[in-house]
Amino acid sequence: RMPVSAPSPDRRQRASAAFSLSFLSLVFSITAFSSSYWCEGTRKVAKPFCTGQSKGDDCIRFNSPDANNSNAVQYIWETGDDKFVERKFHAGIWYSCEEIVNEEGEKCRSFISLTAAADRGVLWLSIVAELLYIILLLTGAILMSVEMCYYSTVIDGLKINAFSAVVTVLAGLLGMVAHMMYTTVFQITVNLGPEDWRPHTWDYGWSYCLAWASFACCMAAAVTTINKYTKTILEFKHKRKMLERSLKIKYKFPDR
Repeated sequence: RMPVSAPSPDRRQRASAAFSLSFLSLVFSITAFSSSYWCEGTRKVAKPFCTGQSKGDDCIRFNSPDANNSNAVQYIWETGDDKFVERKFHAGIWYSCEEIVNEEGEKCRSFISLTAAADRGVLWLSIVAELLYIILLLTGAILMSVEMCYYSTVIDGLKINAFSAVVTVLAGLLGMVAHMMYTTVFQITVNLGPEDWRPHTWDYGWSYCLAWASFACCMAAAVTTINKYTKTILEFKHKRKMLERSLKIKYKFPDR
């Protein structure tokens, strides 16, 4: 075992870069997992009847003194966008929220309850994979931080480096599978979900982008860690070869 006092500046920079990327990936994944902005869009909601003195474009003035007017009645029963109002909604892994008509605030419900019974198993697999992804990212970040502060031997440092690389690669694969499974479940729910939830228009939100940014940072951290491991092995072999060559020269031409 070859003791070393401290790693070279290049190895220290690579270790710091890998740890920074892994920590950033962890923060992104936790933020995305706990938020409800994976998908955003609008829903068409039927306008309610105006009550009391309420007026405006967000309700239908049917209960009015001129309720018997044929124009008013015809307005209620005719089809078209005049009967509906668009309300924003956003959904995540855990719950879906939408604006309340004629009121401030949002109404939220569990996204799991909105999915079809046949697809809930896939959604739960996605949730479990996301949790494992976060746990493995945390494990990799801890190993990288230990490696940065652990200077006793080259061999021990290489062992920690190799294990952190394997953990980070495995985390990236789990994260990719989890994101793809949630995407599939959401698209199925859009088509087959409850009538009172199906969106009129929708697109992926900032949480979804953050989740994939976390995956990108995770894979970048894995590549940096593997690159550092490979370079350390090559440097170690080169130093060993130089040491053997110098010993051969000394053995061949000993000092008198």
